Amino acid sequence: MPLNYVRVFSLNCWGIRYLSKHLSKRYAMIGDMLCKEEHDIVLLQEVWSEKDYLSLKQKLACTHPHSHYFKSGVIGSGLAIFSKHRIHDTFLYRYSLNGYPYMAHHGDWFGGKAVGMAILSIGSLTAHIYVTHLHAEYCRDKDSYLPHRVVQAWELQQFIGHTSVGADVVILGGDLNMHPQDLGCRLLRTATGLRDSYLETAKFDGYEDGLTLIADNPFICKKALGPFEKGIRIDYILYKGSSKADIRCDFMSTTKGSATDNPFPYSDHEALSAELRLKTQSPLVDIVTEARTEVKVGLHCAERMRYKATRTGAMGLALLFLELAIAAVPWLALGTEQPFPLISFYMLAALCVAILLTTLLLYIFYTMELKSLQGAEDQMRLVVGSLQEKLRGVPLTQHHSFKPSAPEGVEPRAFSAEE
Repeated sequence: MPLNYVRVFSLNCWGIRYLSKHLSKRYAMIGDMLCKEEHDIVLLQEVWSEKDYLSLKQKLACTHPHSHYFKSGVIGSGLAIFSKHRIHDTFLYRYSLNGYPYMAHHGDWFGGKAVGMAILSIGSLTAHIYVTHLHAEYCRDKDSYLPHRVVQAWELQQFIGHTSVGADVVILGGDLNMHPQDLGCRLLRTATGLRDSYLETAKFDGYEDGLTLIADNPFICKKALGPFEKGIRIDYILYKGSSKADIRCDFMSTTKGSATDNPFPYSDHEALSAELRLKTQSPLVDIVTEARTEVKVGLHCAERMRYKATRTGAMGLALLFLELAIAAVPWLALGTEQPFPLISFYMLAALCVAILLTTLLLYIFYTMELKSLQGAEDQMRLVVGSLQEKLRGVPLTQHHSFKPSAPEGVEPRAFSAEE
């Protein structure tokens, strides 16, 4: 995949040990699929056991060498990130409200719901990647957790707003447990400026309406879906660019129930995959290029004026030689009188000398102008090339290992351990 494309994967793994069905088999399926697809960034939720994370980490070591597991609460946050790109820094923020401890059968309070952030370098761009899992909605008609989920959405948008300053690319993935039209989802998208990959994508392949919790999933209790017979969309991949990078979603897909060649799905949620196209942009490149164009126009004009000065000087010199030839006629042919009056001869000679001096000065001036314009144009060309290399993420220099050589006349030898 070219560097200007980033493939992002997000999945709620439903990884509750001893309670989730076919857990070990599903983790094996998830690992095999991620090794095959080779997404650039993988955002996982509900990886409640660190042992399961370490198992995935070992399996994805070749395709996703960089990873991080966010620890929080009694049993953890369940959040994990795997990446092809080096992770420079991470940070976890735990939501201040997350259900009630006496609602033990729901278990959200013990999970330590949070948002995890990782800072990556994608080429020359700095990317802030966020993964989160908000409180579940257990009953839409009588949702006692709605205020908690709204507060979590508020804290999430604040966290993204404060920590993404200076980021070129911002990507958020996870199970928000909110419908697209819900208050918390609208608050998050409006406050942060994040765009929904499902709504923005040029091409979509997945379940109708982008549903991520579908009735056809064998792990789903259809009664829990309430009035939504086909399913609901509560998992998202959101993104936004910056003045340095324009980001578009070219393709998005979701799984459709059972996994290929397997009797059951990867999870009770559907997996999301988004192909994001990054277009680096720099106003300085455009401005310097425009300035370089104007300098080139000045170069052509100076060259033309210097050519005219040279041609005019050549004509003046030719006229001076002609006058000298005429003046030499009486000396060569004895007895021949000068055909022109002396005053006319002197005036014409003075004119020729004036033309020569003027064109010489103009030639020197335009030559100096040309050199200055050429120097500035060369500098601008180097700057534009350097900026374009930085935008493409190409290193400006290559480091070569230095091998010390033996002094002249001394036989080379091996260096000792102390040396």
